[in-house]
Amino acid sequence: MTMGANTSSKPPVFDENEDVNFDHFEILRAIGKGSFGKVCIVQKNDTKKMYAMKYMNKQKCVERNEVRNVFKELQIMQGLEHPFLVNLWYSFQDEEDMFMVVDLLLGGDLRYHLQQNVRFQEVTVKLFICELAMALDYLQSQRIIHRISKFMLDLTESKITQLLSATQKTGL
Repeated sequence: MTMGANTSSKPPVFDENEDVNFDHFEILRAIGKGSFGKVCIVQKNDTKKMYAMKYMNKQKCVERNEVRNVFKELQIMQGLEHPFLVNLWYSFQDEEDMFMVVDLLLGGDLRYHLQQNVRFQEVTVKLFICELAMALDYLQSQRIIHRISKFMLDLTESKITQLLSATQKTGL
């Protein structure tokens, strides 16, 4: 099992002039489902780069009173860039859904590996803890409080993958 940061040195792309929408991506397969959304592996048509696309049904977000949390997650992710956090590349919406296109991580989260009784070598655990500490230190430097019990960790790339439960402090 390989751990470490994404080796791409290219920062996330936020081109204000590029009107990215659902038609710019090909859905390859579904990889997850939540209470009001789904996650799919997608490929951007022009670059052939693969991403994870999280999409949330607007009506279900309203019914579950999650609109504020979804926009909070989007706002926080737009302001972050760190090798041990998942990068947001694109966000857009259509009449029915809101979409977030992020780094694709396929290694499984910590909970999955623990349920499978995976045993990690000590050196791997030390590396993982250091990378996690660096990510949390960065979040703190950006005045972001993260509920540790809620975050998902991708083990192949040691990245925090969910900021839905995060809060950004304002002021001092």
